[in-house]
Amino acid sequence: MIRLGSNSQTRALILKNNNIDFIQNGGDFDEDSIKTKNPKSFVYQATLGKYNELLKKYGIVDMPLLVADSVVTANNQLLRKAKDEEDARRMLKLQSGNKTSVITCMIYKSKKKELIDISITTYEFAKFKDKDIEEYIKSKECFGKAGAIMVEGFCKPYILNVKGYESTAMGLCVEKLKLFL
Repeated sequence: MIRLGSNSQTRALILKNNNIDFIQNGGDFDEDSIKTKNPKSFVYQATLGKYNELLKKYGIVDMPLLVADSVVTANNQLLRKAKDEEDARRMLKLQSGNKTSVITCMIYKSKKKELIDISITTYEFAKFKDKDIEEYIKSKECFGKAGAIMVEGFCKPYILNVKGYESTAMGLCVEKLKLFL
C-alpha cells in the first residue's frame, strides 16, 4: 500500500490499472508560487513542493509516499492547466501539427528506497480539426490537465509519432515506479 499524494483521477487510475494498492491524499501546494518558466525546473519544483508538504503531514512510517506533477511544452513554452476556454484553445492550437512534450516528475519515498525521476514523452501531432477542438473544449475534459492535453482521448487520433511512455504523458511513469515497489 502506498499513499498517492495527488488529487489526479488519472494518476489514481494508472495505479489501479497496474494493481498497485494505494490511498489518495492530495495537498494544497501553491504552484503559482513557482516563478521559473523552464518546464523541467517548474515540474521538479512543483513536485518537490508537494512532496515536502505531504511528507511533513503524513510521513513515510505508515506507508510510502508517491507525489507527481506534469507540465506540457510546445514551441519551448510552458503549458500548465488551462484557466478558461480561451487559454485551452490557445494551448491546443500551439500543439496542433506540432511536437509536444509532456514532462512528468515523480518522487517516491519509502523507509528503504527513494526515487526522484523526470520523464519526458514527446508526441508529434497532425493538425487538429477546429471542430474537434471546439467539441473537446465544450466537453470540459481539457480542464484540469496540463496543457489541456489528453493523449488517451482527444489527441489519440492525431498522434503521428511518439517517443516515451504513455503513462508519463498521463501523469505518472508507472513503468519506472514498479521497479521500486
